[in-house]
Amino acid sequence: MFKFAGKVLSLSAASLMVTTAIVSAQDMAALEAAAKAEGQLTTIALPHDWCGYGAVIEGFKKKYPEITVNELNPDAGSSDEIEAIKANKDNKGPQAPDVIDVGLSYGPQAKADGLIQPYKVATWDSIPDTAKDADGFWYGDYYGVLSFEVNKDLVPNAPTDWADLLKDEYKNSVALAGDPRASNQAIQGVYAAGLGTGGTDAASAAEKGLAFFKELNAKGNFVPVIGKSATLAQGQTPILITWDYNALAGRDTLNGNPPVEVVVPKSGVVAGVYVQAISAYAPHPNAAKLWMEYLYSDEGQLGWLKGYCHPIRFNDLAKNGKIPQEMLDKLPPAAAYEQAVFPTLDDQAKAKEAITKQWDAVVGANVQ
Repeated sequence: MFKFAGKVLSLSAASLMVTTAIVSAQDMAALEAAAKAEGQLTTIALPHDWCGYGAVIEGFKKKYPEITVNELNPDAGSSDEIEAIKANKDNKGPQAPDVIDVGLSYGPQAKADGLIQPYKVATWDSIPDTAKDADGFWYGDYYGVLSFEVNKDLVPNAPTDWADLLKDEYKNSVALAGDPRASNQAIQGVYAAGLGTGGTDAASAAEKGLAFFKELNAKGNFVPVIGKSATLAQGQTPILITWDYNALAGRDTLNGNPPVEVVVPKSGVVAGVYVQAISAYAPHPNAAKLWMEYLYSDEGQLGWLKGYCHPIRFNDLAKNGKIPQEMLDKLPPAAAYEQAVFPTLDDQAKAKEAITKQWDAVVGANVQ
């Protein structure tokens, strides 16, 4: 896929630029020295309770105490991060972010706008091709997959695949975690159902997904309510189609009252991914690269997994026995994620267009 160039443009600790796909021990030492000389890393939009980021940041600081982590606006959204880069193009002060963590659609646009710079981490090969820019401008960091969050008090036999949801035993039980005419999570739920029932591309998955929910609704199994952990616990929506990290966090919050099972379906495993990138105007470019190396190391990836966000290298870590058993025990089986599909932006756009416009006509359920 790529070759290691081993190219160091400058050996000056203050201006070292490593442009490799694979970082050798020698280059890593030089990168560490350059980053330490810069002495600071500025992040943005990283709340400590999201995806285990609090522990991840502490892990980086512990490993590199010479580098101060300056955290900007933890509650910012992806568009705020992009605007922060634009607003600070000529500013090398503490308000200029070095790195961003944004929704998938923002990566290609930021590249097109010249706002980010390329860098390929040492573990580049183990990042799925469909979740990264071939030139290294942006790369998937973690993802969730659509799952079934199940109230075990009311549903003792949890469904294992999309087709199961049509069974008579699930009458008045199944809900989406959003309105499929407006919510991305719900739209992806319909898309996943379509892939799980014979869809082969974006168009057919959207068509089959709508047909599936039409049948689900006609059978009386679909509940036209925006499902949440509260509605699941109350029994209004005992089977909730939602991102697995939300389901797992909801399970922990409910703390056994009621008991919750989180199931990744056997087919139609659709992943929603976030991406990392380095600002083209980063005041601390080497600290930014070192941060990326940490995030994509086994240690950094496992930090996200502790927060229930599946790291982009999950399959590689699982295959090589790198995930502690106590961590695996809190998750659905690792094998369930092996067939995760990462829809392209074009796939998502096509599915969204079809599902949002045809839901009322095909399914006829007013979700609210």
